[in-house]
Amino acid sequence: MLSETMAKALNDQINAELYSSYLYFSMAAYCRDVGLSGCARWMEAQALEELSHAVKFYHFVTERGGRVVMTAIEAPPTSWASPLAVFEDVAKHENKVTGLIHHLVDLALAERDHATHNFLQWFVAEQVEEEATAGEIVQQMKLMGEAQGGLFMLDKELGQRVFTLPAGTTLVAPAAK
Repeated sequence: MLSETMAKALNDQINAELYSSYLYFSMAAYCRDVGLSGCARWMEAQALEELSHAVKFYHFVTERGGRVVMTAIEAPPTSWASPLAVFEDVAKHENKVTGLIHHLVDLALAERDHATHNFLQWFVAEQVEEEATAGEIVQQMKLMGEAQGGLFMLDKELGQRVFTLPAGTTLVAPAAK
């Protein structure tokens, strides 16, 4: 059974993950508006990944006897100064999410909630990957500077991304036995 404190923190994380999805969809719309369909596709895949994270937290809370409480999702930005600014915001956002996950790990340890601590380890590893990917894209964009050909090539490369549901993740709860 989850403590009230842990359940509240996990519900806050569900909201944060839904916000992340909302943010990435907003970034995708911006990218489409400026003609970067590959970047938009990357953002859409990222949005779906974040949604799957929210669902993963949702199922965990209910499996542990907690109650999921949905709250309002903050509106994300809708425009950026440049494609580089978008990906710099991706990097900043992923750093923020890492901090949120680390806070949850600290809370689980303080609460001696070993099941939640174990559950969160997947997210700790996921955030290492998220930060590395965002940082690499930002670095590539900075290296290409104003070279439009470089942006065109990166857009093509990012457009190859396909969302795949993480192993062991389901979007709907298993059928009742």
